[in-house]
Amino acid sequence: MEYIRVTKENLEQEHICCAISNNKDVQVSSKKVWLAERFDEGLVFLKSVERGKCFIEYIPAENAWNPIDADSYMYIDCLWVSGSFKGHGYAKELLESCIQDSRERGKKGLCILSCAKKKPFLADPKFLKYQGFTVCDEADNGVQLWYQPLEKDAAAPQFKACAKHPHVDGTGYVLFYTHQCPYNAKYVPILEEVARDNGVVFRAIRIESREEAQNAPTPITTYALFCDGKYVTNEQMNDKRFLKLIHGTNQEK
Repeated sequence: MEYIRVTKENLEQEHICCAISNNKDVQVSSKKVWLAERFDEGLVFLKSVERGKCFIEYIPAENAWNPIDADSYMYIDCLWVSGSFKGHGYAKELLESCIQDSRERGKKGLCILSCAKKKPFLADPKFLKYQGFTVCDEADNGVQLWYQPLEKDAAAPQFKACAKHPHVDGTGYVLFYTHQCPYNAKYVPILEEVARDNGVVFRAIRIESREEAQNAPTPITTYALFCDGKYVTNEQMNDKRFLKLIHGTNQEK
């Protein structure tokens, strides 16, 4: 597979794989703005030359938009291979490229979010284990921090205390999100509209800086939905799924 590295210079011309192809769509434009602001912080976005979901996005952990302590590590935002690209070893190729780059930058290792069982928008734990990753920390909601050291006796990364026990104050629904995930530009307004139409207390909080993200009350900052203080999911919801959640929650009460 031939890969291309997306940079500030070619960002506008490149398809960024994880959103629809129209560069004028708000999902694409919001993600590209977020990416453009991260390149100077060491972010790498490497993707297949062919269009499709085959890419890796990673950044030095000190600049990651996640509440982790991972000094001198590289944090993988996303490693995504799907559709016709699956089963050809491309995920391994992309990971090996990240490992090589991390070694050249003098990093102690890599880290990434996952769970004990595969969940949407999180790395596959079976793949990580096969590639030599192990769990180094886990939050109360089951989200795990996995790592692969590149140096002997490298200290393992950890979640910050604020993310170890995901919880928010107050009642109703609270959503933390960023423009790191392009889908949010479409689906967050949908949830806001559904909540208004159904008289449901809902608050969407967009995390707008690295400092806010690194002190968030959730290990996942791209999309973290809470209800009455408790963590619910990191998976984007459309109107039908949110309505189902609302009705189910009301019945339980």
